[in-house]
Amino acid sequence: MKYIIMFLFLLVLISCSSTISTSKKEYQISEKSKLEKDWKYDPKEWTLENQSLNGTGSPEHWAGITSKKDLPENYEITFEINLTSGNLFEVMLNFEGQNYIRTYLYNIDQNIFIGRGIYDKNSDEYGKRGGPTILKKPFDFSSNVWHKVKIQVQNKQLQFIVDENTSLVCSLEKQNLSQKGKIGFLTNGKVQMKNLKIKTL
Repeated sequence: MKYIIMFLFLLVLISCSSTISTSKKEYQISEKSKLEKDWKYDPKEWTLENQSLNGTGSPEHWAGITSKKDLPENYEITFEINLTSGNLFEVMLNFEGQNYIRTYLYNIDQNIFIGRGIYDKNSDEYGKRGGPTILKKPFDFSSNVWHKVKIQVQNKQLQFIVDENTSLVCSLEKQNLSQKGKIGFLTNGKVQMKNLKIKTL
């Protein structure tokens, strides 16, 4: 009986946690009910099918989804993405208010980027989404190809790695980037995402 009570207490602590991930467990989206409970999104733009998170946006309206809980201070995010149309897929890091860190892949410029972002979910006006670039590196970002993404923030250092061999690194403090907040995803086309894992480091 004592172990059952302890287990239930731990479950309550995890569910009441202010972060989307704990050191004891990786966060994953595996069920529609979990998506609905943990994320803010328009169900016309984001769906979960066969454990694949699918987003549908357009150049005029970027489809956005954001977590309801904050990322931990130090974290690792891994997933695979396939952009089937459009040219932009973006991970919003430490999203707070309207500001966030941009980590994104852009197939017109064929680069990966780290930048400073702004996102107003109620406006599609130019200047109310995206933002200036801080770092970029050439990358063959092909459509209809699965790419592996890994993002780490540890000791205020951000590392953004794509397909295990293209990476960008920057200091949150030196670049005056947001150091806390939620995670989100943006696309101006159609994207599939699978094997999303978020864990505390």
